[in-house]
Amino acid sequence: KHSHRAVTKVTPPLLERRARQRQPTVSVLKSKLKQGVTCSGPRVRSTLTGFFPVVRWLPKYKLREYVWGDLMSGVIVGIILVPQAIAYCLLAGVEPIYGLYTSFYANIIYFLMGTSRHVSVGIFSLMSLMVGQVVDKEMFLAGFDLNEDSGPDVFNATLGINLTAGKLHSVELMGLQCGKECYSISIAAALTFLAGVYQLVMAVFRLGFVSVYLSSPMLDGFATGASFTILTVQAKYLLGLKIPRHQGYGTVVVTWINIFANIHKTNLCDLITSAISISVLVAGKEIQERYKDRLKIPLPTELIVVAGATLASHFGELNSHYGSSVSGHIPTGFIAPQVPSFSLMPRLALDAIPLAVISFAFTVSLSEMFAKKNGYTVRPNQEMLAISFCNIIPSFFRCFTTSAALAKTMVKDSTGCQTQVSSLISALVVLLVVLYFAPFFYALQKCVLACIIIVSLRGALRKFKDVPAKWRASRNDGIVWLVTMSATALISVELGLLVGIVFSMICIIFKTQNPKVSLLGRANDTDLYEDMDEYKNLMPPPRVHVFRFQAPLYYANKDSFLRSLYKAVGVEPFLELTKRRKAEKKAKEMSSKQAKANGDKNNGEVVIGLIQRELDFHTIVLDCSAIPFIDSTGMVTFKGLVKEYKEIGVSMLFANCNTSVINTLQKGQVFGENDKDMSSLLFHTVHAAVLHANSTSTESKSEDSVV
Repeated sequence: KHSHRAVTKVTPPLLERRARQRQPTVSVLKSKLKQGVTCSGPRVRSTLTGFFPVVRWLPKYKLREYVWGDLMSGVIVGIILVPQAIAYCLLAGVEPIYGLYTSFYANIIYFLMGTSRHVSVGIFSLMSLMVGQVVDKEMFLAGFDLNEDSGPDVFNATLGINLTAGKLHSVELMGLQCGKECYSISIAAALTFLAGVYQLVMAVFRLGFVSVYLSSPMLDGFATGASFTILTVQAKYLLGLKIPRHQGYGTVVVTWINIFANIHKTNLCDLITSAISISVLVAGKEIQERYKDRLKIPLPTELIVVAGATLASHFGELNSHYGSSVSGHIPTGFIAPQVPSFSLMPRLALDAIPLAVISFAFTVSLSEMFAKKNGYTVRPNQEMLAISFCNIIPSFFRCFTTSAALAKTMVKDSTGCQTQVSSLISALVVLLVVLYFAPFFYALQKCVLACIIIVSLRGALRKFKDVPAKWRASRNDGIVWLVTMSATALISVELGLLVGIVFSMICIIFKTQNPKVSLLGRANDTDLYEDMDEYKNLMPPPRVHVFRFQAPLYYANKDSFLRSLYKAVGVEPFLELTKRRKAEKKAKEMSSKQAKANGDKNNGEVVIGLIQRELDFHTIVLDCSAIPFIDSTGMVTFKGLVKEYKEIGVSMLFANCNTSVINTLQKGQVFGENDKDMSSLLFHTVHAAVLHANSTSTESKSEDSVV
């Protein structure tokens, strides 16, 4: 035995840690600063081409190969964009022309700055809804009348006195009195500018990781919940009801109550138009889906409906005869750039945060999804820069917040889009409408626009079909989806987003607080140890408990760890110690009584000896293979366990620890001063720990027998 020990001292350990030297922080900062400040020709060139990726790919454009696909998809997306741009202004609470401006500028800026070839950036129903809620809230606070029929005179922004617009609010914009239209777009532009600035800050400080916290079930739930809100907000237009948009929480519930309370005021003309429009739009979509292999290009159903409805409304004079609400005059041409109103920004600072995060999350996730599908890569940080400038620059031209839109991106992909040249084509289609065709939409009924919005929500509302599959695949994901969807639909869009993020995180914390714990057994005569509940024919090592905890050990799950360990091994050290002390006391009393009777003094000690050996195990091996890290609380827990179990004669050994756990244990002196007990407490495998436990117990037994 002695010779064997001498040999083990000489042989070097199986694994030896490297001595790591940390570089001083000052020198690291200096080198990074030097790297960042140095300027050279190639560096300037690469920075510029990085900032405007169009410079890299446009010279390599294969005209013959790409041009038809880009032209086709650009025209088709442009045709879809025009009615949607006018329709989504109903959601955003601004005049139709601003939707066209937004689509035009966003497409051009993304063409210059985007790294994705397929993503279509522009107006998006969810963004429009979120902008609209803020616009309506601010208009309400400013004392404007939010009823739809506030009179055509409101369009004249410079009109001094206007009774129909309620209290006219004066905002320092070009020194003019600002009417209803002017004030609503001022809010939207200021909000968009702020959202763009937040995105720019996120891009500069590389805070793209924020999107990591937006899990896909949460985003799906959020989109579906918001779709309910969009549908609710638009429902009044289908019936031609003049109800102001509800302010505050519970929009969906309150709006439906208002709709049913006012249902007797339904405009029959609008109701019939809505029924026809929805039937045609849904039929068009169904035909498109059923015969998508044969139809190379999607049917321009929206444009057909818009053209037909406009002609019917114009020649049937539906506005004057039946009081049907129409889009009104849409001016042509562009307006001079104007600085967004800085006086409004302090009030909008918080409202812009969810807009910025959601806009960037949808853009980055969509661009990555289509890049993976088509076999190229995108740069997430550049995508953030692109979307931030798609918001900052257009905000000077009276536009509202944009992001990548899934439906239009899918249309682009399916119609043979090859590069972002298609975005340029779409922008040109919108430009034609802005310059020449906008006035033709004067007689277009608002209910038709609402139909376009509602039919475009089919995709999001269809997610309900996937809920059972989601639930079966992961109950956790299913619950996150349901909670986010319910909170978004029933409380409000912004709070729904917050609830979704917080709830997703709570689910993860809950998982680590109640992780799987198991006792391990040995497979036949191998050195493999596995969970005895999960595998057959495993034998627990004699008089040794091998315990595995499958989560990081930190302040939140310390108690859960201790409870599960005590339950698994069947012994709680503190209670065991108390029990023994009581038994010792009893035994001493008994022995003293017997001593008085017999004059014998050894009996008590024998009883105490028997009490101390009543445990059926002598060692606990803690398998740390599934513990990625421990914090100071976890370290103190380990230290306490070693000490407490030692007091009742049980050894505590650690196996399979990663270096991060070992470092924390060393810092907390769990292995004694200068790690003197490290070799007897820490093992690379469970088997090595079990062998060590058995050898030390046999040694102690032989020593006892000698004594």
